[in-house]
Amino acid sequence: MTFKDWIFSNHPANDGYDGQWQFPHILTLCLCIAIILALTFIFRKKDQKTRNNVLRIVALCVLFFELARRIINIAKGSIVDFDSFLYVLLPRPWCAISCWLLILAAIFNKKTFWNFASINALLCAVIFFAYPSAGFNDKHILFENLYSISTHALLLIGSITIMTLKVGDFRYKRETFRQGFMKELIMFAIVYVYGVIELLLDLSTDPLYFMPIEGNEVKEILGMGSVVYVIVYVLFICVWVNAFYLIPMLKNKLSKKK
Repeated sequence: MTFKDWIFSNHPANDGYDGQWQFPHILTLCLCIAIILALTFIFRKKDQKTRNNVLRIVALCVLFFELARRIINIAKGSIVDFDSFLYVLLPRPWCAISCWLLILAAIFNKKTFWNFASINALLCAVIFFAYPSAGFNDKHILFENLYSISTHALLLIGSITIMTLKVGDFRYKRETFRQGFMKELIMFAIVYVYGVIELLLDLSTDPLYFMPIEGNEVKEILGMGSVVYVIVYVLFICVWVNAFYLIPMLKNKLSKKK
């Protein structure tokens, strides 16, 4: 295999591989956990600027892979018209959107952005590592595989260290409710509007997995009907988002009682 084949992800014949919960998958997950523990142990008592810089380095690594993938796709000649231009350059699936949310959080360095990036990134990382349908699905780890594995690993590391290093601030009411949780809700609305725009432009069939259609991977894995899936989806998102705020609140209340 040449370097060109590797960088352009030209897989040899019969390279498909059911890699879920095989050694590379388990090793990657263990390495992520080890890195999270190491970063938390080393930097948890450092000043705020240092802890923020740790997350900025994680975001910089994500940015490297995001830019590299786009440069490679341009070099492959993937852009032939305006539609393909948008397809290559815009973040399309939720995982890619989460990558750019983490990058934006590092740029703006605001609690709202860190919170929102963590909520989205951890969701995508948990789903990926629970049942990865990319990255570990080939015998040879070519660039596209490396991109999928690395970005999801960085999402997992980044999302959790935002919490353990206390870079985010998961309170419903910070200065006020409007300055707290309300901002994250507005950002969620923006992301879902972005997802609808992707559908309208035919850039993705289901970027946020909310469409109860054939081909929705989550729906097919769960084996649910369309109506049940939509109800479960809405309830799950509500529980997932609120858990980031309820768990610290309950923890603080228990600490005060003790």
